[in-house]
Amino acid sequence: MKIIIFGASGSVGRHLVDQALTAGDSVTAFGRNPSVLTADHANLARQAGDVLGPASVLSAVGRHDVVMIALGAGRKGTVRAAGTQNIIAAMTHHGLRRLVSASTLGAGDSYPVRNFFWKRVMFGLLLRDAFADHQMQEKAIRQSDLDWVILRPGAYTDGPVTGVYKYGFEATEKKVALKRSRADVAGFLFQ
Repeated sequence: MKIIIFGASGSVGRHLVDQALTAGDSVTAFGRNPSVLTADHANLARQAGDVLGPASVLSAVGRHDVVMIALGAGRKGTVRAAGTQNIIAAMTHHGLRRLVSASTLGAGDSYPVRNFFWKRVMFGLLLRDAFADHQMQEKAIRQSDLDWVILRPGAYTDGPVTGVYKYGFEATEKKVALKRSRADVAGFLFQ
């Protein structure tokens, strides 16, 4: 399978690249600085680019089967939403259908799962712009006519791959792990 990973040089993106290469896939690692990827593999192509540049995204997307998004912007907003809109436009232009994207637990209809601290302090104050960016990103994906999957992990840790996941739960679920290793997030994106 030919996969392009946007945000490949980020903390989750690096795990995606490694796991895809281990699975035998051909990977294009798209990012501002894909040279930070230490993997040296015959199936890895690095493409430097800015996801906020439509032309850069358009030229990168064409020859792939699957598009994966692991964009991050820390506390800042708009990179995920604007970048995802460029990715969707490029996919539509090239006739690609399969999109897999990481978001955050609490976005969309999963908001009730988050506790008071996350709703009011983290998303309400400290990460307000980042949370709004996730919301706009998900809206763009849901409004597209692509075959898409959105993953909403909780807070990231640096733990190993466990292969133990909880998915498809109701928004009223109260026993949801709020922390998940980046390696597990990447592993689930391949499920």
